[in-house]
Amino acid sequence: MKPVYKRILLKLSGEGLMGDKSFGMSADVIKGLAEQIKAVHDCGVEVCIVVGGGNIFRGAKEASKGMNRTVADHVGMLATVMNALYIQNALEEIGTPARVLSGLNIPEVCEHYIYRRALRHLEKGRVVIFAAGTGNPYFTTDTGAALRASEMQCDVILKATQVDGVYDSDPKTNPRAKKFEAVSFDEVITRQLKVMDTAAVALARENNIPIVVFSQHAPDSLAQVVSGKGSFTIIKKEVCLILIRLRTTPKPGWKKPSKP
Repeated sequence: MKPVYKRILLKLSGEGLMGDKSFGMSADVIKGLAEQIKAVHDCGVEVCIVVGGGNIFRGAKEASKGMNRTVADHVGMLATVMNALYIQNALEEIGTPARVLSGLNIPEVCEHYIYRRALRHLEKGRVVIFAAGTGNPYFTTDTGAALRASEMQCDVILKATQVDGVYDSDPKTNPRAKKFEAVSFDEVITRQLKVMDTAAVALARENNIPIVVFSQHAPDSLAQVVSGKGSFTIIKKEVCLILIRLRTTPKPGWKKPSKP
């Protein structure tokens, strides 16, 4: 593998850790993710991770049911800490050093996030897992990912999802959904494409950090994306041409036009 990025931030959703479960973590899924992260890390790539907590608790959802939003978000932040500790353990079990830095100060469990401390861990060859989002309520872990990527001066944000890129509609419900090979930050915001929340996309745009959306379920998908290969959508400041691949089967008898 020949990486095209030196320092990455991998954004993992909490739901992506569940596997076939409806709640909690799947040991097999997290073990597989750890092995993919190790493969990339062993090639010299500096790895930062931000993980969500939706597999355990979603603050915004509970707030919509009447729970105090600040309290709900704090509970959600603690859920991300649990996920981060699980990922840290999985990495260390296969010989990859990792540290959890939390936006909330929980000294008995993990380190408190300090900018220079995080940089030092990266310089020492450790995977750095950021937990508890920004440490503030009303901010999503997507925004936390864009913030930490900006602070750590990452080359790219790699957003692992359930599908292999950005589509103009939900490919799970619309078989004719169109996939973007490349799209601009402005287009994502204007068309309200469901990639990350608007604050996160705007922050990545402001700091010129491209976002690559890919499926975490494809074999070796992380290594492929870090090498600039595989199936994904890249979001960046300027896109001269947006290529769209139709998820439809060509009509019978259709032939690719020959070159003139």
